[in-house]
Amino acid sequence: MKIAVASDHAGFEYKDLLITFLKQKGYTVDDLGPEKVIPEDDYPDYAARVSAAIQQGNYERGILLCGSGVGVSVAANKYKGICAAVCHDAYSAHQGVEHDNMNLLCLGARIIGTSLMCDLAEIFLKARFSNEERHIRRFNKMKHIEEENFR
Repeated sequence: MKIAVASDHAGFEYKDLLITFLKQKGYTVDDLGPEKVIPEDDYPDYAARVSAAIQQGNYERGILLCGSGVGVSVAANKYKGICAAVCHDAYSAHQGVEHDNMNLLCLGARIIGTSLMCDLAEIFLKARFSNEERHIRRFNKMKHIEEENFR
């Protein structure tokens, strides 16, 4: 599985640790920025890089980091085909994929520690959409909403 990872300045330190962890677990991971801490950067720029890369089919999933995880989540969900969510607990990290077909995990570097970050990333990446009828039905309703509103 190819994974895109990016952060703003608030998540920068965590990003490098996460990429190292994921590569050690055997994942193919690309760092979509930044290359160094840029204190005045804006999280929507990095959310755009990862979201567009997933949207174009270059990556199956992505992980974004900012201070709270909220900003990158809001920005990423502006892209058609992106299902991004902030998850700071194990249940949400796998259930978001299994039930909602989430393809982008958003984490708050100022909220969680590095151990939890790595655990959540691994849980997210190991999870698979259930393909249960009720989850497909709900996902299709979300796709319909997206089609209606992303013209």
